[in-house]
Amino acid sequence: MITRSLIELVFSAASMERWNDHPHPATFTELGKQAHKMIMAWVIARYEGEERGRDIDWTALIEGGIFEFLHRVVLTDIKPPVFHKLMQDPGQREKLNSWVADRLAPDLEGLSPDFASRFRKYLLHDGDLTLERKSLRAAHYLATKWEFDFIYHWSSTKSMFGIEQTRGEISRQINEHRDLRAVDEMLAARELPDRDMGLWGFVSLVGQLGFQKRWAQTPRIPQTSVLGHLLFVAVLAYFISMEIGACPRRKYNNFFGGLLHDLPEVLTRDIVSPVKNSVEGLDDLIKDYEKQAMEDRILPLLPEGWRQDIRYFTENEFRNRICPEGVDVPALLDGDIREEQNRNELNPLDGRIIEACDKLAAYIEASHSIRLGLAPQALADGKRNLYSRFGRSVISGFPMGQLFDYFW
Repeated sequence: MITRSLIELVFSAASMERWNDHPHPATFTELGKQAHKMIMAWVIARYEGEERGRDIDWTALIEGGIFEFLHRVVLTDIKPPVFHKLMQDPGQREKLNSWVADRLAPDLEGLSPDFASRFRKYLLHDGDLTLERKSLRAAHYLATKWEFDFIYHWSSTKSMFGIEQTRGEISRQINEHRDLRAVDEMLAARELPDRDMGLWGFVSLVGQLGFQKRWAQTPRIPQTSVLGHLLFVAVLAYFISMEIGACPRRKYNNFFGGLLHDLPEVLTRDIVSPVKNSVEGLDDLIKDYEKQAMEDRILPLLPEGWRQDIRYFTENEFRNRICPEGVDVPALLDGDIREEQNRNELNPLDGRIIEACDKLAAYIEASHSIRLGLAPQALADGKRNLYSRFGRSVISGFPMGQLFDYFW
């Protein structure tokens, strides 16, 4: 079962501020950085798979990303230069990674003994540079560079000691991954007009979700971003997918469906539910606008063959659905995905699980802020309404209400 402490560990990354020893024009958090990294990893790996014909183990990529995220959250107090220095020493690396694996063993074994074993193996056998691991590493440095470019511009006087060294080190690490075609293509497109940026335009636009705050009109602690929220939903959806025995394609869809479900908000901003529901038909009008804006501004940045997947992830995002091979229009389901539909070739996606994780995120945000003493009425009302809807829910056989009970 998913433990409260594991959920809290994931959520804690929303409070971990990056670059806090540099002047920066905006707040960058570890949760947002890791979300951006996973979206970049999806782009890099997919390009290698579809454009270059290389085999991609998507389960390995997703779980590798989760493993690296959990590892970094546990070791967050170690500054990156020190962290990377320690990781270069085989003896120190093994000791540190073993400690992290032991630290998380109770939570991960409660989720799945096999998952805990894969986590330990991933940390202790990190010399195996598979395509999936290399894609994640390239995505890590690209996401870091995306943030650093803002900081470097902010420090354009170059009066910040060591900033040129940091810039050079990031560039060196990225250049080591230019054999991945998408990396090379994205770097070459950075100076092009917006409409011609292609994959770099897509990942840069996604990164801007890190500047959008959720509950924008409600003071709370921490002020989570839409970008960080996406990863929280994706990781929880993946954990639940494991619990219900989802097939590999279903786990892939639930993770990336969670990671991209709010993508249209980069164009419309995060509009809170009370506003959407205030006028009859307003929610449908917003959905229509989002769909058209996606077609006009986001999808043209991606290869033609990828666009249907983005539509599958972002349209009717909270409905269960399947889309068998060779079928263009997904079949929306009224109930849970049945056992006979839990097959890779049917391309199942649990929109209801993504919705429940989306609402659990809002519920935890409200609960956390209230517990810390910042408790405006909007948070109390939101928490109560969310619990009344999901506090006793069971979705695809999973007791979702238990996760809400953790934070009551």
